[in-house]
Amino acid sequence: MNNTELKNRDLNVLWHPCTQMKDHETLPMIPIKKGEGIYLEDFEGNRYIDAISSWWVNMFGHANSYINEKVKKQLDTLEHVILAGFTHEQVVELSERLVKLTPKKLQKCFYADNGSSAVEVALKMSYHAHLNDGKEKSLFVSLTNSYHGETIGALSVGDVELYKDTYKPLLIRSIQTPVPKDMTKEAAKEAAEIFENLCKEKAQEISALILEPLIQGAGSMHMYHSDFLLHVREICTRYDIHLIADEVMVGFGRTGKLFACEHAGISPDFIVLSKGLTGGYLPLSVVLTTNEIYAKFYCDYNEHKAFLHSHSYTGNALACAAANATLDIFENENIIEKNEILSHYMGQKLQRFQELSNVKEIRQTGMVCAIELQGYTPQERIGLKVYQYGLDHGVLLRPLGHIIYFMPPYIITEAEIDIMMDVAFDAIKSLPSND
Repeated sequence: MNNTELKNRDLNVLWHPCTQMKDHETLPMIPIKKGEGIYLEDFEGNRYIDAISSWWVNMFGHANSYINEKVKKQLDTLEHVILAGFTHEQVVELSERLVKLTPKKLQKCFYADNGSSAVEVALKMSYHAHLNDGKEKSLFVSLTNSYHGETIGALSVGDVELYKDTYKPLLIRSIQTPVPKDMTKEAAKEAAEIFENLCKEKAQEISALILEPLIQGAGSMHMYHSDFLLHVREICTRYDIHLIADEVMVGFGRTGKLFACEHAGISPDFIVLSKGLTGGYLPLSVVLTTNEIYAKFYCDYNEHKAFLHSHSYTGNALACAAANATLDIFENENIIEKNEILSHYMGQKLQRFQELSNVKEIRQTGMVCAIELQGYTPQERIGLKVYQYGLDHGVLLRPLGHIIYFMPPYIITEAEIDIMMDVAFDAIKSLPSND
């Protein structure tokens, strides 16, 4: 097998996500043969630093020996069982651990397969909980510039036009409230005041506020101050509105704490987790909620009060084994403390980008760094040029338009950070002049 053969076979039968397939008439497809640590290797021996953790999922490197061992062991015992009326050791252990690790009021786990599906679960559960209390609250609020996935419900509460505009006739009711404009406390307070004014007007209709704590991933890696979480938590409580924290991207150490909500010391009514939950190995997501919300569905049989939502692979045993192994690594290797050192080093290296005239701003929260370029039009597809330059020099960068970002696995070394950032620096420096 070689790169060309597999590329040709691929293009005959595959339609890739978030891809204009016509681009592959000129943009090479990269067939990956294997992964090892932070590296991906193609069929011709070329290696690429995975600077984006393979779409933000990989925590501890590809083919991690510890996670491999735990998944292989589970494979010989139980691969999957229906979770309705049955249970298994891995899902029970994982749930116990998540309840212990997440904000203190979150005490029940409901599993799905991916982040978008888990967002759907949280939305439905919020609406249904109010309904079981005799309240018809079918309006959801999200932040401007937000992204929560691409299934219909998740897409409805997002605000990135690129993903949403085409499907507007299909979407459920939602409105947006402004995200804090920057990372200052003042911006956090200002945005919270606008949200409260909205609540004064529409609280009787609003089921929940859903947000990405601290970092809006697909929303150009926009970042804001944790005070906003404090403010909206208090506002939601006063107005009988649920707070849904979508930590699909920011959870599991990306922001410098295990969960982003910890920066504000708040407990949401729902937290949505996926991506890094299994260390990047297998699809799995979970919604954690409170005993208070759980109790609203707990009754003698009543098909209208029960939460009749399911996915075939809910609580998959192999995925739960990978998740438990991932939590083992966090627990046994002091990952959050180690990440403080890495994030500090990344922050130092990031400062250099301010020298470049086509860089508008640099941003960082924990292990996530972003560089915003200026002076280019979308039609110039500057991000694609940076992506290609990165591949040509052994680094997988996948910019969000004019936003170049780094979100590497936690096992990256300082020397590898140097390579990753030097390649990105040279890529940006090589771009056409924007004067």
